[in-house]
Amino acid sequence: MLGSDVLLCFIFYSTLLILKMYIIAIITGQVRLRKKAFANPEDADRHGGVQFCRIDPYVERCRRAHCNDMENIFPFLFLGAVYSMTGPSYAVARLHFLVFFLGRVVHSIAYLLALKAPTRSFAYVIAQVPCVSMAIQILMEVASFA
Repeated sequence: MLGSDVLLCFIFYSTLLILKMYIIAIITGQVRLRKKAFANPEDADRHGGVQFCRIDPYVERCRRAHCNDMENIFPFLFLGAVYSMTGPSYAVARLHFLVFFLGRVVHSIAYLLALKAPTRSFAYVIAQVPCVSMAIQILMEVASFA
């Protein structure tokens, strides 16, 4: 009922990416609690007082990892869905989805653990390659209709 194998593969990796984003959000919340560094006075007040309404470098690192996920995973969801409708080869599509997924996982790990440069940048670039490839293929598929 869901359609092609390519679409099912896309749904699988997309769901894993969304779960990964939730995990990063949970980690951010847990780090806030552990570090007692809250963004809102009412949260700080609930956990010890307004003095805990403050910025913590590691909380900010977690937040940036989460924001970076949103900046990259949301476009992937659009590109991957449209790309899946263009009738690509299953093996090629799966490779696109897998490379993006692995790149984003490595990127998050590198961000959260502050791994040495250029690990995070390399993971970012690797994950962008399938997105650019899908975008080009989509454009080639629909160019005659523009």
